Amino acid sequence: MDRGKALRSRAFCYHTRQKPLYMCARNEEKLTHKVFARVSKTKYDELQQILLQSRCRTLGELIRDILTDKKIVTVTHDASLDKVMTELSGIRSQLQAIGRNINQVTRRLHQERLPAAQRELLLSLAELQQQTEQSVSGLFTAVAKLSERWLPE
Repeated sequence: MDRGKALRSRAFCYHTRQKPLYMCARNEEKLTHKVFARVSKTKYDELQQILLQSRCRTLGELIRDILTDKKIVTVTHDASLDKVMTELSGIRSQLQAIGRNINQVTRRLHQERLPAAQRELLLSLAELQQQTEQSVSGLFTAVAKLSERWLPE
């Protein structure tokens, strides 16, 4: 018997040299008994939907978790948050750009020796501060929308 057949007969994975997940001891008990069942098309479709939303990889794993009363964690996507997240991402990039501009102006302010040039730079700093305040107020508005939707009153 060649090495590949020996590994297959002992149910090892070729690449990792480990047992497959369905044979690993997730519980203390080994899975030794096979159970076969037939379900209707609607129940099968329902199980497939749960499988798509859960963290289980196979239908058998999902059914075992259901039979052993394990918690089944499902992951859902809320499309209403997409717009808010896009808005928050835009505000974040604006704040980063404003922060870079403030750093550049501050560096130039410290390098300048002439009072007139310093005055110009201070005016541009004041303008950048106003832009920052506008972005932060937009951020507060977006966070308020999120808190209205998700936080209990």
